[in-house]
Amino acid sequence: MTKESSPVVRERLPFLIGVTILTVVVASFKIIWLTVVMGALALQTFWFFRDPDRIVPAGEGLIVSPADGRIIELSEVKEERFLKDRAIKVSIFLNLFDVHVNRIPCTGRIRGMHYQPGTFLPANKDLASTENEQNAILLETPSGAKLVFVQVAGLVARRIVCWVKEGDAVERGVRFGMIRFGSRTDLFLPLGTEIKVRLGQKVKGGSSIIGAFK
Repeated sequence: MTKESSPVVRERLPFLIGVTILTVVVASFKIIWLTVVMGALALQTFWFFRDPDRIVPAGEGLIVSPADGRIIELSEVKEERFLKDRAIKVSIFLNLFDVHVNRIPCTGRIRGMHYQPGTFLPANKDLASTENEQNAILLETPSGAKLVFVQVAGLVARRIVCWVKEGDAVERGVRFGMIRFGSRTDLFLPLGTEIKVRLGQKVKGGSSIIGAFK
């Protein structure tokens, strides 16, 4: 999926049109302070839906970040939905100012998807991984390794968007969806994966290397 064909454009249009119309209506009443506020909101909306190109690193077995944000968890857990086994969990928290376009962590094929409705707890809380609205995706690499990445809605987020489906062949770093207005992305990797990030580190979707298969 190229920059020119990115579905992010159509996702942001309703918001931009709506806030622009409201700004024009408010301005027509000559309410200066409210016009300024609405204009700032329009700019923030445009900024939130930005979709920068990324340089995707080349190299066999590399796993890139599925999202922009900060690493808030590195732990060993049991992944219950697809892997049914212990895995390395890497959690990334996205604040309102991060790019919210999600990207495929490594080349492979989508083998399963599971959407879970839920609550909207703050995305940086541990319970968000189990209780919040989320969309989990199982990916199998050409070598047979399996990993899971999960879009998790946050306190403000109310819409998870996903553009891939089960059976799709996907490439490392391409856009696959987004989460609107603050969220979290969890990544479950096979035990033995070489992890190349640390807690608190800022990462960029599609370009920051999270780990590598051994």
